[in-house]
Amino acid sequence: MSAADRRGDVARARRLVVKVGSSSLTDGGGGALDEQRLVALVDVLATRRLTGQQVVLVSSGAIAAGIAPLGLTKRPGDLATQQAAASVGQGALVAAYQRAFGAHGLTVGQVLLTADDMTRRSHYTNARRTLDRLLELGIVPIVNENDTVATHEIRFGDNDRLASLVAHLVNADGLVLLTDVDALYDGPPSRPGTRRVPTVVGGEGLDAISIGGTGSSVGSGGMVTKVEAASIANAAGITTVLTSATQVEQALAGEDVGTVFVPTGSRRTSRKLWLAHATTPMGRLLLDPGAVRAVTERRTSLLPAGITGVEGTFSDGDPVDLCTPEGRVIGRGLVNYTSAELPGMLGRSTRELAKELGPAYEREVIHRDDLVIL
Repeated sequence: MSAADRRGDVARARRLVVKVGSSSLTDGGGGALDEQRLVALVDVLATRRLTGQQVVLVSSGAIAAGIAPLGLTKRPGDLATQQAAASVGQGALVAAYQRAFGAHGLTVGQVLLTADDMTRRSHYTNARRTLDRLLELGIVPIVNENDTVATHEIRFGDNDRLASLVAHLVNADGLVLLTDVDALYDGPPSRPGTRRVPTVVGGEGLDAISIGGTGSSVGSGGMVTKVEAASIANAAGITTVLTSATQVEQALAGEDVGTVFVPTGSRRTSRKLWLAHATTPMGRLLLDPGAVRAVTERRTSLLPAGITGVEGTFSDGDPVDLCTPEGRVIGRGLVNYTSAELPGMLGRSTRELAKELGPAYEREVIHRDDLVIL
């Protein structure tokens, strides 16, 4: 299928996730919410919704919307003030969206998520049910990170990764990332001779591209996070388009704007995607060369005989990374034992452990169904 056909995936999508950054919703004078920009975006999205597409909007802007009401001149740097700004700004942001979508006869629903909601399987499945039901009821979900309660240790840090996770959470057919840059370029856009990269297939060619930038003064993302988000979505088989908010209408129509990231290979199951991209490892298991080959080539379960070291503190059921003898991460899985139990089991067969400790120990450290290769 050609790149033009894959751009059509977005135009034909039954269910679409669109992410917009703070810089696309705010003015240039310190970050106040610009309702004209917001309304222009909503007019395009509402048209798609009214023609039959289900649309989920992942929107930054809560902190930016709270900058002016708090009397600040720029985005705050400390977490407490960011959370205060988000508390004030989130209400203003959603109210603005309700007014804009309401003009088209549409209702919005606010969904605030934390990284912890994606990491915990029960929270993850509940978020899926909620979003599915909102879409079935004809509501436009407005998703944002719950900045008022997130901490530095458990937060997305930007909404690009959140958008990609939401896209596979709701089994979307397309993802559109809107920013203040109109596409991915093969170097700094300001440099003479720099060219737009119209298509990225399966991540090929990215090593030769200079990707930098940390985002605007009112946002927290950069081009690196957007490329990573596209990679996560591609792993779910979701075509992703990166472009500017001013080109959103053309992007949603499948026109040749921005950069399209084309997925290759088979679509991972939702559980495997969750494990690979939405979990935070609580520890590391070092494997011997034989175990590395067994889990990566033969795709077997991980047994205690192949483990040479245990790092970190974790409980049974927690996600842990699987590493080569040199420490390179090769996979992630849900462990069946605690970090206190495992050291005494290393290098031993499950039959030997069952004989000494009981039948409960004749099981895998990580079952192959709970293991994903990274």
